[in-house]
Amino acid sequence: MSVIEVKVPDIGDFKDIPVIEVLVKPGDSVNKEAPLITLESDKATMDVPAPAAGVVKELRVKVGDKVSEGALVLTLEPPLSPPLVKGGTEGGVAAAPAPKAAGAKPASVPQPVPAAAPPPAPRAPHPPSLSQVEREASSAPAEAKAGMETGFALAHASPSVRRFARELGVDLTRVRGTGAKERVLRDDVQNYVKSELARPRAAEGGLGLSLPPLPQVDFAKFGPVTTQPLSRIKKLSGANLHRNWVTIPHITQHDEADITELEEFRKIQVEEAKKQGIRFTILCFLFKAVVVALRQQPEFNASLSADGENLVLKQYFHIGVAVDTPNGLVVPVIRDVDKKGLMELAKELGEVSARMRAGKIAPADLQGGCFSISSLGGLGGSHFTPIINAPEVAILGVGKSVTRPVWNGMEFAPRMMLPLSVSYDHRVVDGAQGARFIAFLSSVLTDIRRLVL
Repeated sequence: MSVIEVKVPDIGDFKDIPVIEVLVKPGDSVNKEAPLITLESDKATMDVPAPAAGVVKELRVKVGDKVSEGALVLTLEPPLSPPLVKGGTEGGVAAAPAPKAAGAKPASVPQPVPAAAPPPAPRAPHPPSLSQVEREASSAPAEAKAGMETGFALAHASPSVRRFARELGVDLTRVRGTGAKERVLRDDVQNYVKSELARPRAAEGGLGLSLPPLPQVDFAKFGPVTTQPLSRIKKLSGANLHRNWVTIPHITQHDEADITELEEFRKIQVEEAKKQGIRFTILCFLFKAVVVALRQQPEFNASLSADGENLVLKQYFHIGVAVDTPNGLVVPVIRDVDKKGLMELAKELGEVSARMRAGKIAPADLQGGCFSISSLGGLGGSHFTPIINAPEVAILGVGKSVTRPVWNGMEFAPRMMLPLSVSYDHRVVDGAQGARFIAFLSSVLTDIRRLVL
């Protein structure tokens, strides 16, 4: 009987991705497409599925290993069709057990026997207060992180619950299980998060809002409903967006740019771009204009240090762009925008967008951004408030351009106006700087000759 080698499939440009969960063990029977291990990049998690049904013979990876495309994960023995081959082996390889008749003994490879549940880790009589947790985290962040990883290793929870807790950033050592033998259930993790979010913090010297928890509503009482799980990208990005919104003091400045001449120039270049298979959009001009504005005001091309005491000013210009994919928004980063021409940027934008929508997301594609652009021009709408993509300190939101009459000093003339919205971190950028930035950006887009200055 041949042994099937299960390898990491084509996962795009991912390399050295850590294994965060091993969902099977030797002797387990698995169906085709059943998840075997879980990999986690900076922005998403993914399962490696079984290519065929069989019995796990040998594992070649463990939690913490880093793998790339083609790496051997495990070996599978195809299941034997009844009747079972005598002796239960072929070529020295143990066969999967066949359905047994009444009173018959198991085949030579026994089904895995459920291990006795490990004793629960010692727990304090009462969960520690949030203030205590915050003091411990602030005084020993490395120890806290190590403790959280230990919690994943020792917690009495299933792989799916562990993965759910990891996605939410929950330390399982702090979750009291309500399942059999104190097993931590998915509901326990959810209830822990709800209780921590609802816990009053202001009374303990923290900065919480002391808001009551959201009501738990049975919507089915009012009419038919369906439940649709969030995609992994939305779960991960949602947690980051929530953190950024509540921890960064956002200010959003609105303005408009007259892009009448810019659009005329762009349309002239569209046909030439088509011959090269390039989609030449206004995003290319936005990228170049943003670089000019960042040079003018370097505080926007910066990040606040973790202790909030210093501003890290960047000497490079890597710009992120929000891409709408079937699973949610991702923000790949275009590097060295200042060193690339308009056509080169248009080509790279098309390639990156296609790769993101195909799910081929490499960790390097999402790292190192200085400033982000979120363009809703193709969908409609005018001004909005984009959420800052920390650790960046600003983001540009772009609405749909519209032609309308504008007074030129003598008469109303039709002009194409582009709505712009800049959100910035008020700890780093004050209102006057924000107003100057968006006004200057608007002037660059209005007269694209400024791009060469």
